[in-house]
Amino acid sequence: MKAMLHHHHTLFSPHTAFCRARQKCNRSDIITTASSSSNHAKLLPLRMWPSTRRHTIPLANDHSLPAYGVTPDDAHEGLKPCDNTSFPAVKESTIDKKSGLHSVGEKTELILLALPAVFGQAIEPTAQLMETAYIGRLGSLELASAGIGVSIFNIVSKIFNIPLLSIATSFVAEDISKNASKHSSSGKLELSSVSSALILAAGIGIIEALALFLGSGLFLKLMGVSPVSPMHKPAKLFLSLRALGAPANVVMLAVQGIFRGFKDTKTPVVYIGLGNLSAVALLPLLVYGFQLGIAGAAISTVASQYIITLLLLWSLSKRAVLLPPRMDQLEFSGYLKSGGMLLGRTLSILLTMTIGTSMAARQGPTAMAAHQICLQVWLAVSLLADALAVSAQALIASSYAILDYKRVQKIAMFALQIGVISGLALATGLYASFGNIATLFTSDPEVLMVVKSCALFVCASQPINALAFIFDGLHYGVSDFDYVGQATIVVGIISSLVLLYAPSVFGLAGVWAGLTTLMGLRTAAGILRLLWKSGPWSFLHEEA
Repeated sequence: MKAMLHHHHTLFSPHTAFCRARQKCNRSDIITTASSSSNHAKLLPLRMWPSTRRHTIPLANDHSLPAYGVTPDDAHEGLKPCDNTSFPAVKESTIDKKSGLHSVGEKTELILLALPAVFGQAIEPTAQLMETAYIGRLGSLELASAGIGVSIFNIVSKIFNIPLLSIATSFVAEDISKNASKHSSSGKLELSSVSSALILAAGIGIIEALALFLGSGLFLKLMGVSPVSPMHKPAKLFLSLRALGAPANVVMLAVQGIFRGFKDTKTPVVYIGLGNLSAVALLPLLVYGFQLGIAGAAISTVASQYIITLLLLWSLSKRAVLLPPRMDQLEFSGYLKSGGMLLGRTLSILLTMTIGTSMAARQGPTAMAAHQICLQVWLAVSLLADALAVSAQALIASSYAILDYKRVQKIAMFALQIGVISGLALATGLYASFGNIATLFTSDPEVLMVVKSCALFVCASQPINALAFIFDGLHYGVSDFDYVGQATIVVGIISSLVLLYAPSVFGLAGVWAGLTTLMGLRTAAGILRLLWKSGPWSFLHEEA
């Protein structure tokens, strides 16, 4: 598979360099950028010739980190060459500066970045677990029906939402660095990337809503739920109601990406937390108080999505102009051209998960209810590992950009060690408590019996899941997007074949064998890339 080129060729030019402690240089200061929430300046790796494309650094499992940019003034000034300055000296000078990269140790910095990320990652899965728990009390039929509806909604919405989230972050960050300008009257930032992302998100959201609402019956049929199935009517009602929240859901994710481009991750967490708290308050009121059943659960989720979106837009409007004065200022081409590989990867994983849910639905309401419980626990616990992957990616991206391979290796090895340890700890904890956890979702003895048969897969796969997420983070950190995308597509095809065959022999356990295969092959692909002596990880095999 095609290996990505190293960053040397874009970060430093052999004909141009900045000097280290040389008085004859007309420009001796290092260009820095400052976070909007911090006065601490961060070292800026410099590119000596212009790039024809935006420099995008996607994060692991559909997140993103903005590439460092330069201010408008600095971008025009450039750097002046200095004679007799060697490339090793430039590299050493860059690495030795106290810009925050070495102010604390790699291990400490990784942990400090991961802790708040864990909190942010845990909000939505926790809310989904509570929704599943409330619905589970209504009965196995309602739980299975809602599970089908949630799966379809996630599949359709995430196909474009995840790439949009990642791309918006990078485009906004670069826009702020290079093209930021204040509106003449309001004084707010006027960024074409912000307006383009919002309009594109609204359009995608409306299309998704129409597709889900009008095609709910077709989607259910594709998932193996026929019109004569007892799950069909409640699942169709649930999906039709959830479709109304699609525009808010897409805009919400786009605004999160925009805030990340502003280097502000606190604001989205606060408003997402408030929105999910509103859902928690509305769930028992609508489900039990007004006796709306799973329809009440869908309405509460849609209401929380609009609450979050309005709060985020209100907060964003204080910083930036949301809509441009002229339509010709919008830039859709960049968004449409930059999501190809991310889209392929997302489709591969979602289609594989869809096949798994479809095969579980074919086992009947009891098996589907059990699958929904196992899946929610599996996803909620696994996403915690994604927070570590995101943090590792951010540190590796900044270190790899300045060719600090020693630091990259330390971060990668420590992240993998933490992944193994945390995965084993989660596996042990889940195995000891999974029976009690399952009773939080349902009291149906038949469902609990089926859940027990799949618990081993859920528990044993935790170390594998953690490594799969972290390997994605490592490879994104060195911009190895081609390999990750192509490998994920191959892995998805193999896992889908397992999912199509195994359930007919082993029942629901076969579905979970296929999902475990998916994560296991992703981990194997990550290990294989590190062993290659060519590509972005070739420095691991160089003799000291």
